[in-house]
Amino acid sequence: MLFVLLLTNIALFAQEPESNYRRSSIYSLLVNHTDQQFANEIKTAFLQIPVPDKFNDHNLSVKVLNMDQKLSGASSEKENPAITEFLQKNQIASRLVGRWFNRDFFTGQCNMELVKERGLYNATEFDKQLATRSARGMAMLQDAGEDLIGNTFVLVNDIRYVDKNKGAKTGASILKILGSVASIATGTNLSDLTDNLGDMVETIKGFKVKINTFLYKLDWSDDQAALFYQEQYAAQPDDTKKANFERARGSYKLKYVGKVESSGGTTSFLGINEDEPIVMVRKACQRAIDDNVVDLQHNYEEFRTKSPLVTVDPITAYIGMKDGVNAKSKYEVLEVIEMENGTHKYNRVGVIEPIPNLIWDNRFMAVEEGAQGATLGFTTFRKVSGKDFAKGMLIRDMTTK
Repeated sequence: MLFVLLLTNIALFAQEPESNYRRSSIYSLLVNHTDQQFANEIKTAFLQIPVPDKFNDHNLSVKVLNMDQKLSGASSEKENPAITEFLQKNQIASRLVGRWFNRDFFTGQCNMELVKERGLYNATEFDKQLATRSARGMAMLQDAGEDLIGNTFVLVNDIRYVDKNKGAKTGASILKILGSVASIATGTNLSDLTDNLGDMVETIKGFKVKINTFLYKLDWSDDQAALFYQEQYAAQPDDTKKANFERARGSYKLKYVGKVESSGGTTSFLGINEDEPIVMVRKACQRAIDDNVVDLQHNYEEFRTKSPLVTVDPITAYIGMKDGVNAKSKYEVLEVIEMENGTHKYNRVGVIEPIPNLIWDNRFMAVEEGAQGATLGFTTFRKVSGKDFAKGMLIRDMTTK
């Protein structure tokens, strides 16, 4: 029993730095083209894809925007009118704010529980300072706004299937396969199964997707925050403050940051059973979305995530190829300093780089396909510059495009 308890404590201690840091928050949407091949399969696969683990899940109830035609101007770097109109019409910015404060739609009542949880504040101290309206309490609120609420992002993924292999079967064949697999369970002729599996292999060879990912950021200014706390935040049910928030919904905005497009490269489908075509679709979609998230971080510094050091001798972190780590990557090491007034500050204390043959392949289904580095569990780094590092210090990618 002592041995088991020791192992448990070691495991919990090793996992502690991974959870104990502030993340940006993300709401991820799909533009689903109902007129294209594999539309239903792509939608099903997308709904199974989790929010990247370096972000907080800030999803709302609506996850899919259905369109019966190609998104006009999707290849442009500019803000897309159709997407922006959808976000504005559905008051997404105000809904994201409401989610931050667990706002009750019917009563208008709010609380700070999510802010305290994600901000890693001492709950008792946080409540005490706010209750007394102290300068420290106001500074903590501003800190939460800058480092938490102000780092709320919306990803809109425009996914399109590309038929790379002209001889491959189309969407109709995959539906035929899905239907036949279900029929086999009830006694369909086995020769039919052989034909359909052969068709599916052809489909797999030609399956790939291109994804345009549009990035928006919640505009949370000091003025907006002050107005919310003074006139709209209700610790108890309050009809007046509820009405104030409803009237002010249009004043909450999302700022367009930019977009990237996946290369549309064909994904390896090693490790996928031939009777699981939906897994094939998810793998192609998830890997392309992960690639786009990495590209967005390279292009837009405000979207870059942080990860904690798990150990320092050797230097390791729970990031890998899914997060864009490669032999040319460099990461700054950040020390988090809590100021006297309760705010947080990040100081660079050094630079590290990954050791090429010790990069973790943590992409979706890398283990199943037998990819090199898939079983490492972490990436190992070497120091480029800086002082002694400590477990729990944060690292941030310095790579730019």
